[in-house]
Amino acid sequence: MTDAVGSIDMPDAQDEAAESKKPRKGGKRGKKGPLGRLATFYRQIIAELRKVVWPTRSQLSTYTTVVIVFVVVMIGIVTVIDYGFQEAVKYVFG
Repeated sequence: MTDAVGSIDMPDAQDEAAESKKPRKGGKRGKKGPLGRLATFYRQIIAELRKVVWPTRSQLSTYTTVVIVFVVVMIGIVTVIDYGFQEAVKYVFG
């Protein structure tokens, strides 16, 4: 049975030699303390929030209305089904 080229089971001698020359020290994250990492995290949050396409006031009111109407309709459906089960149980068990 032959190994595939670039298999992770048997690393090449060149890869081992390259790894032994430069020890890794954690890159950019390893040089910052906890407060530096926290500041970077918050900067990334703000950068991502700037990319968001926020809805307009009319879109927001439309979405809110749709959600409220949907919830009211679902409450009505569950109430009718609950009342139906209540009457069925009364009929069956007296």
